[in-house]
Amino acid sequence: MDKNTIKKIEAIVGAKHLATAGEDLMCYSYDGTGMEFMPDAVAFPGSAAEICFIMELANQELFPVIPRGAGTGMTGGSLPVRGGLVLATSRLNKILEIDTENQVAVVEPGLITGQFQAAVRKEGLYYPPDPASSDFCTMGGNVAECSGGPSAVKYGVTRDYVLGLEVILPDGSLMHTGVRTAKGVVGYDLTRLFIGSEGTLGIISKIVVRLIALPSHKKTFLVLTENLHQATVLVSEILKSGIIPKTLEYMDGTALSVVNDYLPLDLPQRTRALLLIEVDGDDKSTAEQGEKLLELLADRKKYPSILEVKQAKNESEVENLWKARKSISPATFKLRPHKISEDVVVPRSKIPLLVDFTEKLSQELGIVILTFGHAGDGNIHVNIMVDKDNRDENDKGREAQKKLFNHVMTLNGTLSGEHGVGITKAPFLSLELDETSLALMGKIKLLFDPNNILNPGKIFT
Repeated sequence: MDKNTIKKIEAIVGAKHLATAGEDLMCYSYDGTGMEFMPDAVAFPGSAAEICFIMELANQELFPVIPRGAGTGMTGGSLPVRGGLVLATSRLNKILEIDTENQVAVVEPGLITGQFQAAVRKEGLYYPPDPASSDFCTMGGNVAECSGGPSAVKYGVTRDYVLGLEVILPDGSLMHTGVRTAKGVVGYDLTRLFIGSEGTLGIISKIVVRLIALPSHKKTFLVLTENLHQATVLVSEILKSGIIPKTLEYMDGTALSVVNDYLPLDLPQRTRALLLIEVDGDDKSTAEQGEKLLELLADRKKYPSILEVKQAKNESEVENLWKARKSISPATFKLRPHKISEDVVVPRSKIPLLVDFTEKLSQELGIVILTFGHAGDGNIHVNIMVDKDNRDENDKGREAQKKLFNHVMTLNGTLSGEHGVGITKAPFLSLELDETSLALMGKIKLLFDPNNILNPGKIFT
């Protein structure tokens, strides 16, 4: 991007909403992966119209445009790998409407997800998608990645709540997709096409989401076990029993060790795994689900490895438990300075096989690998801890990543449940997608973005 181009962008957004100084650009050069790619400039548009003008200019002068929310992504999806303009949506951060009668809301992409959840909660409503980074991540980024979270086992992921979108296409034209109603089958489902497209097809400027009634009651339980394999087997047993948990989270012993300070209890030394289980609903159904769960877990002949079953006494204990869970990912750096963070998914019945494999892989390669995540829907976060400055250790980490992905495919799983492809998973796409699918996706990208200016270098290598 030359100085003349940057001046044209400044004329669109205003001087105070365009960053070109090196120290400012550095703040938008990285994401949750820790990789860095410097942009030429960062624009902070204040309206859809300004984004349209920017995209028209980009198509004329052929510079890359990289949409960015809060930069919490874990696969490099918002990194300017080819330079160009980072388009930050932080100024587009409003709740435009909460329609309580029809349980629908309209929001802008830069709105923090946790702030939106708090706002609708005051209206007695609930927006279930809850990524671990909900205090920081944005609604637009969640849509671009189709984010999930702990509640997905019962309530689903972002795509299950997005009814419609306002989108600016790579040529600068604006379009609307979807509906504001419970049903709607007119034309192709373009809304779903944009959800999870990682900013490669269009820039989201408005989001229409459905809401549900806020559950009135919740119970939170901890299950401590001394056997990692049996803890993962227990996941399927709980779900087969007819219990429908709001969340069913899993942490292995290594994950527990890095967040032990947050946990509201002293863990027995023999603890190898923890399950964090919540049930919710009205008073009666929550009580019934809780009792059924306790009855199941009381069978120590069937589950001899259970050390303790504990119910959270109050909201403070619940908050500490979730603080511990959400702190695992950043706390892993206590173990090694770098990590390869994967979010693979397997059928729930195959979780024990996946976890057994990662334990053997860790021993085989002599590196730290820990597992935790959303066991209720089979989405296990596998963190391969390495020191990238140690060539041998880094090579072993990459070897572990490849072996993990190949094993996940043998279990009929998928390479990503939440983080997307970005740049880190792009080299492995052919493990999961056949040539016909990849070719069609490439044609869709070319149709929307023939000049390849919108978030180039992502998903497809």
